Amino acid sequence: MREGIKQKLLKYNTLRRIVQFLSFIFLSAIVFNLGALPLLLPVLWTWGLPQNTGGDAFTALQLMLSGWNASYFVFPWLAVASFLLVGILLGKSLCGWVCPFGFIQDLVGFVKRKKMEFSPRTHGNTLYVKYFILAITLFISGTFAASKVMRTATSYQNALGVFTTAPFTALSPAETLFATLPQMVLNFRNDILVKPVWDILSGVGSLPPLFWVQFALMIAVLVFAVFVPRGWCRYMCPHGAIMAVLNKFSFLGLRREPIKCTKATCRQCVEACPMRVPILDLPWEKFSHEECIYCMKCVDACEDKAIKLAYP
Repeated sequence: MREGIKQKLLKYNTLRRIVQFLSFIFLSAIVFNLGALPLLLPVLWTWGLPQNTGGDAFTALQLMLSGWNASYFVFPWLAVASFLLVGILLGKSLCGWVCPFGFIQDLVGFVKRKKMEFSPRTHGNTLYVKYFILAITLFISGTFAASKVMRTATSYQNALGVFTTAPFTALSPAETLFATLPQMVLNFRNDILVKPVWDILSGVGSLPPLFWVQFALMIAVLVFAVFVPRGWCRYMCPHGAIMAVLNKFSFLGLRREPIKCTKATCRQCVEACPMRVPILDLPWEKFSHEECIYCMKCVDACEDKAIKLAYP
């Protein structure tokens, strides 16, 4: 029994859970009042609370593009550099080890043990959804930046409203979960000291329609993650779309040892992978599949210890 417990504790997945939790606490600087830091990471996080340590690079990219004007040009170098550096050096490992919304998906995944899986064809087609979301976001942010340079942004902004400055972030489930709802709780805590409870509760009905859209989307994504492991990461995350492209060129990868791997009779690694990476169809020496988040579940699942990290 002790040996079994020891083996479980020594698994990569145990270490990953610890790193995920500590990363979440660190990014939530409101917990220990660190204040904001100039930290951008290619993970799904929020800029909605100023107490947070840092922000996500994709929101920064949107905000910096929307901040362009005819006399002040600032290319989002820092956001682009965050994606490039992390993507080349570490691949999509931050998605598996650091991303707060990925951590939440892993937690809600414990609700239902038996998961739903799409057919290979549906899975393959649905993977393109995140690229579509990325393309739409960059198109809106880019064209809005161009309209500001040409001094024709007023009509564009009137048409798109809140979706002009950060089109994806306006509906991001992470923004709702990590910023909008906590801010509402903080406001409720402050209001309850000076207002009657009835007045506070009656204000719920006056919340804008956009909030209810955001809230419904967040609930839908979390429920989806209960049935489909890392469903948001697989199919809808624009961060994951950018990192998927860079993951092909990453120094970090995995390799299989042909002598140890019993490919013909074993599929434990494939079945353990939450991102449905076709591990057994990839090269032996080294593979950096675009969907791999280096969660190392395949390594833990392999009883023959045939899969290992490869770097560079």
